This record gives sequence, C-alpha cells and structure tokens, in this order.
Amino acid sequence: MRRLLLATIAMNTLAWTGVAKAADPLTLQLKWVTQAQFAGYYVARDKGFYKAAGLDVTIKPGGPDINPSQVIAGGGADVVVDWMPSALATREKGVALVNIAQVYQKSGMELTCRKDSGIKTPADFKGKTLGVWFSGNEYPFLAWMAKLGYSYTGANPDVKVLKQGFNVDPLLQKQAACISTMTYNEYWQLIEAGMKPAQLTVFKYEDEGVATLEDGLYTLQPKLDDPKVVDRLARFVKATMQGWQYALGHEKEAVKIVLDNDSTGAQTEAHQTRMMGEVAKLVAGSKRGLGYLEPADYERTVSVLMSGKSDPVITKKPDGAWTHAVWDKAFAH
Repeated sequence: MRRLLLATIAMNTLAWTGVAKAADPLTLQLKWVTQAQFAGYYVARDKGFYKAAGLDVTIKPGGPDINPSQVIAGGGADVVVDWMPSALATREKGVALVNIAQVYQKSGMELTCRKDSGIKTPADFKGKTLGVWFSGNEYPFLAWMAKLGYSYTGANPDVKVLKQGFNVDPLLQKQAACISTMTYNEYWQLIEAGMKPAQLTVFKYEDEGVATLEDGLYTLQPKLDDPKVVDRLARFVKATMQGWQYALGHEKEAVKIVLDNDSTGAQTEAHQTRMMGEVAKLVAGSKRGLGYLEPADYERTVSVLMSGKSDPVITKKPDGAWTHAVWDKAFAH
C-alpha cells in the first residue's frame, strides 16, 4: 500500500512539474528550400530552444511549387513564413492570414540588370524584358511597375515580363535585361557564375521607395481565437527569436546547422556563409526587439501594394491582417 501511495505521489509530481507532459506539436512551412534565409528556425530547433519551450516543431522546406499561404489554407501547417504582399493578396481572396511576428525588418529584393542593356534608371525599363518570380513572389514587382505607370500585360505592354525560374540563367544568357534577385542569394549567384559587379546595375526596392515586408510569420485568424493556441504560438515566437538571436551572434555555427539540415546537399558553405551575413542585415532593426512588426512598415507595404491606379495588388486596406498579441505574450515581463 505504501509503495502504491509513493508511486502515485511520484506520478502526480511529474505531471505537476511538466516533466511527463508531451511537447506540443507545431508545423512550420518555410517559403523556400533549406538555406541561411531561415537559419533562426533551424538553430532554434537544433539548440533545443523549441524543446525548452515545450514544443515539438516540424520544419517543412519550401520549393518552386510550394506557396506557403496555400499550404496553411489547406491545413498543412500551423505557421508559415511568407512575404507580406503574398499574404495580403491571399487574404483579400478570402484566406484569413494574420501576421504574428515580422522577422525581416528590411527588404532584400532587387532588380539586377546587365549594364550592357543600357538601363541606367527605372525610366529605361520601358521596352525591356524583365525577369520576375511568380507563385506569390511577383506582387512587389507588379506594384512597382504600377507605381511607375508601366503596363505589363496586353498586346503591347510597356515592359515584357519573363516568368523567371528560380535561377539566374535569363541574365547570364541575355534572355532578359534584368532579373529579380535577393541581396542574400541570386545576386551572389551571378557573381559566382563569373559576372563582375561592374557589369551589373542594381535597383534595390528599399532605395526605390517600393520596399515591402518579406519574411514574416503568419497563421490563420481562427487559431488566434483559442487562448491555448495563442499560448503555443507565443512560445514558438519567443523560441524562434532566441534562435535568430543566437544565429546573429554565431553566424559560422548557424551556417553549419543549416548545412546539416540540408537533406539535398545542394548548398555550399561559401554561399551560405555569404547569405547568413546578408540576412543578418535584414533581420536586425526593430527598436522593440526581434520579430516585432512596426506598424509604420506595415502601412508602407499596404500603400505600395495599393499604389497602382488601374491594377493594384490589393484593392482595399486590410482589416485585422496583423496582431501584436502573440509577440506581446511571448515577451511579456
């Protein structure tokens, strides 16, 4: 009897302290393949930050045929990494996406042109072929063209849009005068392919006044109606920012963790090291702390997306498209 009593007390103690409690599952869908763009998530998992937060996090890599917003709409993830233009355009179509944290504080998007194309300013885009990513990545470009007043559809568009694959071949092979690049990835692929910086003219969206928010964390509105889910998401956001903080302070180790998680073996240490350094410039910036969505940056993104008079990316200001509730709960003192 005494042994039974002691066993019962022990079991109750374990349950009360949380030792025996199973970790809460959470699935994260990335926007692209495993690379340093997402270092903070892999670091958080590999360094045990998610586990310490009582979470069992599954990280699903993206790819050319994967649209994160569609994945979460179909029930394939609890949280996704997506760009705000894609998320807001999807929200306007009826999928109630909500930004719960903003990892990237600056835009890394660029339009990189061959200098021998004769393009010196955006006024020179007219009549040229420009490479653009689709699958939700086209919205910042389309908003920029709309702001410039350039048509990109119809029989005689001002600019011809080339549906760009996720590579830099169109510029190398002179199929386009300019292609879409990111500061941390495709630009350096051009350099690694043998092009010199002097052969390129780069237009950064940040410099052109058309920067929109990129890698943010999104969930669906109904999930935020459940306090238990909000608690889980808050623990996830806090542990994720721990991962990013660690990655920013230990870039070499973060790159190794990314490479260890790359099941394809396609990434190289040199390219990922360069990517990690460039990504670090985009993540830091908020005065409130990592992952905090600055309302002014949100408003700027909305303004850019609505700037096209004839064909805006979104037609009205979204309502309820972001919340600080999860971030505030994550970092409440």
